[in-house]
Amino acid sequence: MKRHLALVAALVVAGCTTQSKPLPVPATPAAPTIPIPPAPAYGEPFGYEDMLAAQLRERFGAPAFVRHDGRTEMWRYDGASCRAFFFLYGEGKDSVVRHVETLPRGAASAADPACLAALRAAAKTT
Repeated sequence: MKRHLALVAALVVAGCTTQSKPLPVPATPAAPTIPIPPAPAYGEPFGYEDMLAAQLRERFGAPAFVRHDGRTEMWRYDGASCRAFFFLYGEGKDSVVRHVETLPRGAASAADPACLAALRAAAKTT
């Protein structure tokens, strides 16, 4: 019996001392890095800052999409080649435009004047 216990003890010790080789970890490909574009220059397009919501609707018609977030609204207008985003602050008739952006962006600001002109022209034909 002592032999069996000695043999079992020897096998246990031998099992603890042998090291298994770790499994190889497959290499993961590195994610491509895309730099963040620089922020557009500060400034709002002339004639839009502090425009009342009613005036914006007169010039561009009904927005394609409106998002409400507390006292802030975002109005989106969609054109054939661009989109405009107007950010209004205030409530009801007192809402005014505080920021304008377009996609694609303008060369000198966040809003492209050519996009805004095209959206206004499209609104006049409808």
